[in-house]
Amino acid sequence: MNLSITPSGQACGAEVRGVDLSQPLDAATIAALRSAWLEHHVLAFPDQRLDDDALERYTQYFGAFGDDPFIAPIAGRKHIIAVERRADETTSLFAEAWHSDWSFQPRPPAGTCLYGLVIPPVGGDTLFANQHAALEAMPKPLRARIEGRIALHSAKKAYAPDGLYGANDRKGRSMVIRPSKDAENVQRHPLIQRHPETGREGLFSCLGYIIGIDGMDDAEAMPLLFELYQWQSKPAFVYRHRWQPNMLVMWDNRSLLHAATGGYAGHHRLLHRTTIAAA
Repeated sequence: MNLSITPSGQACGAEVRGVDLSQPLDAATIAALRSAWLEHHVLAFPDQRLDDDALERYTQYFGAFGDDPFIAPIAGRKHIIAVERRADETTSLFAEAWHSDWSFQPRPPAGTCLYGLVIPPVGGDTLFANQHAALEAMPKPLRARIEGRIALHSAKKAYAPDGLYGANDRKGRSMVIRPSKDAENVQRHPLIQRHPETGREGLFSCLGYIIGIDGMDDAEAMPLLFELYQWQSKPAFVYRHRWQPNMLVMWDNRSLLHAATGGYAGHHRLLHRTTIAAA
């Protein structure tokens, strides 16, 4: 093993070289990569040539496959979805708001893997916000207002039949999104959580999938959530990731928020995504 791990110099993230993810990995390499993942929260692997079998094999080194509701898998696979936007597509950008993947599930996923197949020459960066750093730097009065609070998570704003990606959104979108009444279900998760592997405290998720705070009226909860949203995504906590073709990126949903960006109108963009279930 000859791993080279180079931190991004930003709020999180590191580039990894010296490993071929198209081949099976030994236990020592997997352990070293897990350690780096927990330290940096985002790992980027440039110059990888992965087919779908290799992507699935790599994902399973870090846990079982998570469930990806509301988005159809690609043909012939159960655990890979395509994050795609055609060159001529005019629908709203997918996943542009800050979020933690599938935080509305009873046991939200540990991580996400995303592999770049077709990457535009401009735009399409992914932003990651370090939620451990956000909590550690938070002013004491704001932390006091959220300490012990339970957030109400739901996918209804996005994936309910009348949501952003609902029945009125299907025309012209390349991604196969399947809205459902199930998106209206609500799960409760603490706003402040300890990472199950490192024990480090951090903020968990934000407006978008959080629709309220348990025991608080919306008139009080929504301004607090908006203030928190603004804090969580401050530039000091953000790493901007620039994609390359044949690059795999994996991130820790327990430590981060992330958001897509545009800027590549007129260009095709295609990535394959897997989800790592909570342990």
